[in-house]
Amino acid sequence: MSQVTIQGTIRDYDVETKRGSLLTDDRIEIVIDDRSLGDDAIRTLRIGQRVRFRVDDGDEGARVARDLRLVTF
Repeated sequence: MSQVTIQGTIRDYDVETKRGSLLTDDRIEIVIDDRSLGDDAIRTLRIGQRVRFRVDDGDEGARVARDLRLVTF
C-alpha cells in the first residue's frame, strides 16, 4: 500500500454503485470503489474533476484509490 498522495482526473463515476475510474497524470488508470472516498462531504464525482488520493492494491492486482479528496470542485 502506498502512503504517497498523488493526483489525477476523474474518468468516469457511477453514483449508484460508487464505482468508476480515474487517470493519473502519467495516464495510469486507477479504480474507484465504494471505499475510495476519504471525505464524507463528497456526494458525487464528475468527469474531469481533479482529485488527490493514495493507491492500494485491490483484488486481482488492480490499483484502487483510497482517501480520495477533491482538488477542484
